[in-house]
Amino acid sequence: MLSTNGVVVGQLGSRMHYAVARILSERGYLKDFYTDICSVKGWPKLLRYLPERELPPWMKRLRGRVPSGVPTDRVRAFTSFGWEYARRRRSARSKAEMGKAHLWAGRTFCELVLQASPLEGDAIYMFNTAALEAMERAKTSGVKGVVEQTIAPMEVESAVLREEAEQFPGWEGRDGESGDCEELIAREKAEWEAASVVVCGSEYVREGIRSAGGPWRKCVVVPYGVGHDGEATGRVRESPRGRRLRVLFVGGVGLRKGIQYLARAASLLSPTEFDFRAVGNIGLTEHGRRAVASHVELRGPVPRSEVASEFDWADVFVFPSLCEGSATVCYEALRSGLPVIATPNAGSVVRDCVDGFIVPIRDPQAIARKLIRMVDEPGLLERMSRSALERAADHTVEKYGARLIEALNG
Repeated sequence: MLSTNGVVVGQLGSRMHYAVARILSERGYLKDFYTDICSVKGWPKLLRYLPERELPPWMKRLRGRVPSGVPTDRVRAFTSFGWEYARRRRSARSKAEMGKAHLWAGRTFCELVLQASPLEGDAIYMFNTAALEAMERAKTSGVKGVVEQTIAPMEVESAVLREEAEQFPGWEGRDGESGDCEELIAREKAEWEAASVVVCGSEYVREGIRSAGGPWRKCVVVPYGVGHDGEATGRVRESPRGRRLRVLFVGGVGLRKGIQYLARAASLLSPTEFDFRAVGNIGLTEHGRRAVASHVELRGPVPRSEVASEFDWADVFVFPSLCEGSATVCYEALRSGLPVIATPNAGSVVRDCVDGFIVPIRDPQAIARKLIRMVDEPGLLERMSRSALERAADHTVEKYGARLIEALNG
């Protein structure tokens, strides 16, 4: 059981706005929080004094790295390390080089955390590929080691990406490289073995660990959450009158998230009845971009503050991803009142035929059929929109926190 001895959390990046550290802190269980770069420690905290409109995009993103709800005196940021990690990622010229950068970062981050922390709390909570040495130390120290597997295992992801590169040659750069980085795959597996608990955002992730030969019985599924209890949510959608059905995709525009199948689905439907839009960083070659843009409007990345307006524009959200953990964008779409069409591999909490539809991966015909139903069946869009809002109310940050604490106390 957790106590006031607390949990040490180590996290690279600002994933889910530092939700785990914030949840533990608000419940009195956080001992210390370690990260790479955030804007409340070191020189990045000076960014708060600069006019946001004058900052370049990367500085705006850095200024937004605020672990809200976590006392500043509990935060330790390894700023120099984080800067070097960013430099190595920018310098990578191949998937293999990027894999080496991630491997270096995972090992180095663990070393920094272990140098700074005596591991005297109840548990240490870290994330896949940046947890191994900490899990091994916890195992010998009598401390519960918890690793969160944020996405399906790298072995599974790599196989998916190889298959897509064969089916869509030239859509993404460096198609000839596997990018597997066997050391990273082995590191991930070793983390599962060393950990006491492996937290998974969805059943899809747990099944991925099982298929990779991992210790799936020590896995616990903890769906995420967005928004807060009692906060205003989105609006109920109704069937559009006198205009096209607006279909939205938000996420990295690349093969892993299935943009190729959204484009194919759009090609099967009449442009006089459907309007497709994709928002997010575009990871396609010019060839791939042209293939998608002929059927889907590519908006590119937008500031996070403007994503809500994109959700408000839409009638339906489609996320045909081939490999995820539990995509938070689907939670956000539900919270906006959008029916969601997603694959099982998206790891979403969408209930088939209730809040939207679950369709097989790599099946643009299935996506097209579901969208036609949204147009043709009276009341379907409104009914699913209401259900989406109800479903989102069961997956707020507070409810996610309660599920996470229960898992850690198990």
